[in-house]
Amino acid sequence: MTNYRWTICALLFVATTINYLDRQVLSLTWDEFIKPVFHWNDFHYGKITGYFSLVYAIAMLFAGRFIDWMGTKKGFLWAIGLWSIGACMHALCGIFTEWWVGLPSAVELAKATGSVAVVIATVSMWCFLVARFVLAIGEAGNFPAAIKVTAEYFPKKDRAFATSIFNAGASIGAMAAPLTIPLLAKSFGWEWAFIIIGATGFIWIGFWMFLYGEPAVFQNKGKFVNKAELDYIEQDKLKETATEAVEEKKMPFLKCFTFKQTWAFAFGKFMTDGVWWFFLFWTPSYLYSQFQIKTSEGLGMALIFTLYAIVTVLSIYGGKLPTIFINRTKANPYAARMKAMLIFAFFPLLVLLAQPLGFHFADSMGRSAAWIPILLISMGCAAHQAWSANLFTTVSDMFPKIATASIVGIGGMAGGLGSLLLQMSAGKLFTYSEATNMQFMGFEGKPAGYFIIFCICAVAYLIGWSIIKTLVPKYKPITDY
Repeated sequence: MTNYRWTICALLFVATTINYLDRQVLSLTWDEFIKPVFHWNDFHYGKITGYFSLVYAIAMLFAGRFIDWMGTKKGFLWAIGLWSIGACMHALCGIFTEWWVGLPSAVELAKATGSVAVVIATVSMWCFLVARFVLAIGEAGNFPAAIKVTAEYFPKKDRAFATSIFNAGASIGAMAAPLTIPLLAKSFGWEWAFIIIGATGFIWIGFWMFLYGEPAVFQNKGKFVNKAELDYIEQDKLKETATEAVEEKKMPFLKCFTFKQTWAFAFGKFMTDGVWWFFLFWTPSYLYSQFQIKTSEGLGMALIFTLYAIVTVLSIYGGKLPTIFINRTKANPYAARMKAMLIFAFFPLLVLLAQPLGFHFADSMGRSAAWIPILLISMGCAAHQAWSANLFTTVSDMFPKIATASIVGIGGMAGGLGSLLLQMSAGKLFTYSEATNMQFMGFEGKPAGYFIIFCICAVAYLIGWSIIKTLVPKYKPITDY
């Protein structure tokens, strides 16, 4: 048997890695390189990340339908091409701001004061928002397309594991980012960090055009996939002929909203996606504001790298856990995934200890105390990625392939809205808590704000799991629509 399905999985992994590298450039450059030039504060950054989440959410609603309509190959090409353009567009924000305010250089922008500084902050923020909007629209196509490809190339029992592998690209991208982006920004300027990282997407496009095709088509042409592998990929057809028969019929888009399975997936994404994005967007700023650690210095790189290295290793095993349950107990895929997701939902509770322990040991350990919250946050993020891989796979378990991308898009929209609320709230909360020296549970100022957000992140998964279990208590594939 050939194993070409793993080559396709590797392509999805690389695409997801690029997706998160492009998404991370701003979070790793804004506090140290961009903020001083454009006079930003946490409110500006929170607004940018929040509106990015909003546009991403809206785009996700249509991205899945677009992928189903356009086809996996062309749809993925459009998605990564658009987000790569958006990534490179960030480099033009400084030039446009200089032109708008009539100042000749970044040095002059940084020196501005008073009302001019306010104009610079506002104009530059909207420039970045436009670039983030293009990035968000393109990036919205990644997961609907990847989940659809997984359903095309893997039987149900292997989909969570395959999803956890390509989903680990998010962690690898976040892990590679601190080793590359701050150095690029420091050596060539923050603009080139956006351009160089953004250009990698165009390289991926060349590989995708040559290597991707439907497995049955490849097998008929005697290319890449042989009959033994195709039989393995399509083994579920023998068990669920009734389900496969209706897959030929398209599911009307509005019909997708009539199923409890859709709402269960959407609520799961709404409750938890914002947690992942919060740590992705705010961890570098957290290290700088709480421990005075820059991402361009060795300690900052080591902390972020370690965080996502742990996430990568543990999250892949998380995708394998339901397969172990299925093989040992012969449970149906949904029951096995829900059991695994409940286990993962308890790990984010460790985030509750991040602030108390980090500050407790700060006096004796100095900046090295940052390792404690980073290790605890890494456990929560690893649990998220394992949770996410299984949550995604519940869609391909219960919906026909023709509707998979659409359902993932609906859930992605819900996740984006959840992220919008959390990112906007975090930005406003951090600005307010710092200005008013707010107190909460023994913390004062900005640390109090961080602890409040950490508390929300810690309990989100247990709430999400409870909602999913209430809406869909048992495995129930969609066969009649």
